[in-house]
Amino acid sequence: MADARAGDEAAWEALVNQLSRVVWKTIGNYRLSPADQEDAFASTFFRLFDRLDTIIEPRALPGWIATTARNEVRALLRAQGRAIPMESLPLRPLNVADIDERLLDDELVRAAVAAFAELPVKAQALLRALTAVPPLSYAEIGALLDLPHGSIGPNRATYLRMLRAALAPYLDGGDDA
Repeated sequence: MADARAGDEAAWEALVNQLSRVVWKTIGNYRLSPADQEDAFASTFFRLFDRLDTIIEPRALPGWIATTARNEVRALLRAQGRAIPMESLPLRPLNVADIDERLLDDELVRAAVAAFAELPVKAQALLRALTAVPPLSYAEIGALLDLPHGSIGPNRATYLRMLRAALAPYLDGGDDA
C-alpha cells in the first residue's frame, strides 16, 4: 500500500489484482448488466485510489473495498432509478401471448388478464411489484419505481378500483359495488 500511495504503478496494479475478487464477488450479488458491473468495479477502485491515503490498517482493506463496492452499486442503482423511464423497467406491460392457453380457458381469468393489460404501464408495474415473490418492501418498490413511499398505497387503491371497474360485468352479476 505504501508503494501504491507513493505512485508506484506496479504496486497499484498488484493492489487492484489482489482485491479484484472481493469486488467482483460483492458486485455479483446484484442484478447488473455487464456494463454496469464494469462501471461499479471501476468506480470502486477510483474510490480506493482517491482515499488510499486515509486507509491506515491494510488488514481492513478487504472489508473496506467490499463496503465501497456495495455503496457504488447502490449509488448506480439509485441513479438509474431516477433516469429510467417506466417503459424500460423490467416490469413491462403484460403480454397476453406469454400466458399459458390453459389458464385462459376460464372466462374470468381471460377478463382479468385483458383488464390488467389495459392498465397504464405504471399501474401494471406497481401492481406487479406489490405481488412480487419474494415480497418487496414499500421502500424497495418506491426506489424501483421512483415513487414516494406515501403514494404507493393510494396508487394501489386507484389501480385496483380501475381493475374492479373493468371486471364489474363478471363480478356479482355485473354489480361493481
